[in-house]
Amino acid sequence: MDMNMPVNVPVDDPNADTEWNDILRRHKIIPEKPPSPTPLIEEALTQARQLAHENRLEGKDLEELDELEDDEDEAFLDSYRQKRMQELKVLERKSVYGRVFPVQKVEYSREVTEESSTAWVCVLLTSSSGMNVESQRLVEVWRELAATWGDVKFCQMRADLCIEGYPDRNTPTVLMYKAGEIRRQIVTLKELGGDGTNVGDVEAVLVGLGAIKHGDPRLAKKERDSGGDRKGKVGGSIRQSERRKEADDEDGDSDWE
Repeated sequence: MDMNMPVNVPVDDPNADTEWNDILRRHKIIPEKPPSPTPLIEEALTQARQLAHENRLEGKDLEELDELEDDEDEAFLDSYRQKRMQELKVLERKSVYGRVFPVQKVEYSREVTEESSTAWVCVLLTSSSGMNVESQRLVEVWRELAATWGDVKFCQMRADLCIEGYPDRNTPTVLMYKAGEIRRQIVTLKELGGDGTNVGDVEAVLVGLGAIKHGDPRLAKKERDSGGDRKGKVGGSIRQSERRKEADDEDGDSDWE
């Protein structure tokens, strides 16, 4: 083979496994054939399946782990039990609130703004009488949320005592604080689930903000206790709350900030 072979040698398919292409590659007239991606894809799929198998118990609480005693290796199950118990201890240490805190205007800065430097603080502003239907509905939701999410501080006060002349038609109003700033505001139940607003609607907003973590065992337990109906509700509400947040951002800065 002439080492000075011209570089314009005709090649039908430079990637074909032919004797002619092998000669051309040896003389660096055409590039080496690229490696087949198949082995890499197969290796990635194998690793993904292995990882999924190793993490198959993620998100399961202690009760669900106990139900798998006949199907899983005991040592493997016990490692997950220990992990869940440690997670529960961490949650218990953080759960320092556990009830709804009534707030007065003079203590608002201390009880809400300053407190939000260490925890999420959610403030419910009710109607002047506290008796309009939507306010009553959210007061009930607030109590249940406070009992479940003790690491989030839930506060409540009359809107007109917080802001002089605040119109009842804008109640209930919800303000969600973190690090001294309002991260989300909700005016009336129209932004949640309307007259049917429930705990899941507010939890979805909190998940979207990061105040409640995805996969929190308390969420999983509530979904299981309600037969799984909450899962779709919360998922849908998260998407709705994200769309509403985008719309709020387009409207410009909030009057609350």
